[in-house]
Order: sequence, then C-alpha cells, then structure tokens
Amino acid sequence: MILVVGRVLVRQECLPQALQLSLVHVSRSRAEPGCVSHSVHQDAENSSRLVFVEEWADHASLQQHFKVAESRAFAKELSALAAEPASMVIYNATAVGP
Repeated sequence: MILVVGRVLVRQECLPQALQLSLVHVSRSRAEPGCVSHSVHQDAENSSRLVFVEEWADHASLQQHFKVAESRAFAKELSALAAEPASMVIYNATAVGP
C-alpha cells in the first residue's frame, strides 16, 4: 500500500476557496482506480494548514492519479492560494494490524 501525506499552509483570506477546491479534488480522486482512501483535514493548531491523507493500492495507481489533468490543475490552483510551498511525502507501507 502507498500512503501520501501532503500539507499546505493557505493564506487566511483564501481558506474558503482552498477548502472548496480540496473537497472537490478529494471526492473526484476517491473514484479513481486504486484509490483506497483520500481525505483533507484542517490542522487543529493552525486552521490555515490543510493536511491531505491518501491511501493507494499501489504505486502505479498513484502515478496515474498524478497524470490526471484535474489533479494537475488542482495542484496549480491550490499553490496559487498558498502562503508557502506545499509539501508531500509518499510512503511504501505495510499494515501491521487491524
């Protein structure tokens, strides 16, 4: 399984727009082949920070996700609303329990 954790600090005045864009992206991504889960969360300590948590069946599915035109457009639009560059870490993970 592939896990992705992404973070972006959004300019405060852009937060409503960023949340709307993110929710549309998450919903669309969940329908892609190989997407096990995809979510966006607001950081409890800094509500301007959005955290994305994704689980993909395999690396090939994630690579396909990155090629989807809407995914690339989302990244570009969200970057325009950010206070600083976004970060993303991809993990190759094995479940160790239920």
